[in-house]
Amino acid sequence: MVRAAVLPAVNAPLQITEIELPEPGPGQVRIRLAAAGVCHSDLSLSNGTLRQPAPAVLGHEGAGTVTAVGPDVTTVAPGDRVVLNWAPSCGDCHFCGLSEPWLCAHSGLAANAPYARRADDATELYPGLGTAAFAEETVVPARAALPLPDGVPLADAALLGCAVLTGWGAVHHSARVRAGESVVVFGVGGVGLATLQAARIAGAGPIVAVDVSPAKEELARAAGATEFVVADGPAFFEKEGAKRIRKLTGGVGADVAIECVGRADTIRTAWSATRRGGRTTVVGIGGQEQQVTFSALELFYFGRTLSGCVYGNSDPARDLPVIAGHVRSGALDLSALVTERIGLDGIPAAFDAMLAGKGGRALVVF
Repeated sequence: MVRAAVLPAVNAPLQITEIELPEPGPGQVRIRLAAAGVCHSDLSLSNGTLRQPAPAVLGHEGAGTVTAVGPDVTTVAPGDRVVLNWAPSCGDCHFCGLSEPWLCAHSGLAANAPYARRADDATELYPGLGTAAFAEETVVPARAALPLPDGVPLADAALLGCAVLTGWGAVHHSARVRAGESVVVFGVGGVGLATLQAARIAGAGPIVAVDVSPAKEELARAAGATEFVVADGPAFFEKEGAKRIRKLTGGVGADVAIECVGRADTIRTAWSATRRGGRTTVVGIGGQEQQVTFSALELFYFGRTLSGCVYGNSDPARDLPVIAGHVRSGALDLSALVTERIGLDGIPAAFDAMLAGKGGRALVVF
């Protein structure tokens, strides 16, 4: 039996309880978690913004050590250090055939099948996003366990599984930031901080960070922001925000705007803060009630590109070794993304902090 944070139903409080895991079956591995990041997507799963069968063990950003493997597993072995991949590609579908594994049609299958039981009443449990990282141990498909390159601390490596791959990919794959381009990042949470570091590594400048909390300025500047703007009220999102950002980017607007919040008003402001011919990338996950409007004339006149971004448009097998090289060199500081290290019982408070716009990444350390 292992301890886990169980979501009994959508919008219900998490329960810290013991669960029973099966031995890994064909094509599965069992992992002892070292750490798991508390991501806004976990909050979205808990409140129903993102669909997830329940009861479930949430958590999808994790790293740990393989303790057992099922039949036919050849990619990892007991003792290997691994990073969880919550969107493992099948390699066979239409999108995988287009070399777009982040859009794999079958990546979410594991989340829809029970994987464990509660120890107290044998209730079947589903794995949040197929990984169930808010537990001392988990069982996942082998393709969801990515070997961790050498030289990366295991606990901090949990952040590679979502925040860093997403932020890195938003900069390098979706927005395709080039050296010398100006970048504005909306939202200084875990993904936003990773995005700022990736923009700095790409040689962008100036790099403007935008957040509702003035307290995040120090975090943002440490990650690479050269300017910090506080989104201080409705007027900011109506007109003032775009004006202030244009003033900081040569009067024309940012070459690239990356939105890491998932709200209609921040997406619209990011678009308006982008220069003519620039690129606006939306990373944040918003609800379907968040409607963004554009006029037909402005779409023509500004010539901007607006794009979504799933998991940073990343191929983890390709990108993890590159990112690990930046970690080893000191260019990418994983620990700088972490503002709090907690236990399983600290997850509800971490959810509340995200709702209040506080902090960077809370990291559950086992």
